[in-house]
Amino acid sequence: MHGRDGAGLEPVTENDRAVVAEQLGRPPRALRAVAARCPSGHPAVVQTNPRLENGTPFPTLYYLTCPRLGSLVGSLEASGVMREMTERLAHDTDLAGRYRRAHESYLAERDAIEPLGHEVTAGGMPDRVKCLHVHLAHTLAAGSGVNPIGDETLDLLDGSWPQGECAG
Repeated sequence: MHGRDGAGLEPVTENDRAVVAEQLGRPPRALRAVAARCPSGHPAVVQTNPRLENGTPFPTLYYLTCPRLGSLVGSLEASGVMREMTERLAHDTDLAGRYRRAHESYLAERDAIEPLGHEVTAGGMPDRVKCLHVHLAHTLAAGSGVNPIGDETLDLLDGSWPQGECAG
């Protein structure tokens, strides 16, 4: 899978744009680059522009597009794991510090593209966990060791992904 080691962004091809539209069930918004691919070569994570085409702020820099991953992560979220992660942030100063650094890294990367004038990033950073999809996307794009919640989410998938061909 491209992107797991933070190997870099790829330009979006017309085929990528079509696949992402199919994955999302709508045309992608603010699409900037492919940040990670599934084993089949389809986009799994895209990088988006900090603003939508109409100028509206869009603070989510990395967006999980893979429907298979989205479903797996949705099951994790339904299990209540986000509440447990948020509780751990309140008591584990090491985890909280690493999570804050993930927030700062995310913000710096997004602001290098276009500053939005605020410190809202994504997924509840830096104080709570509210969207594992965002954190997993960040880990798959930036590589392990950058976002501890994204790393943990990938570990919780326990080998369920990537494996074999995906549906696109």
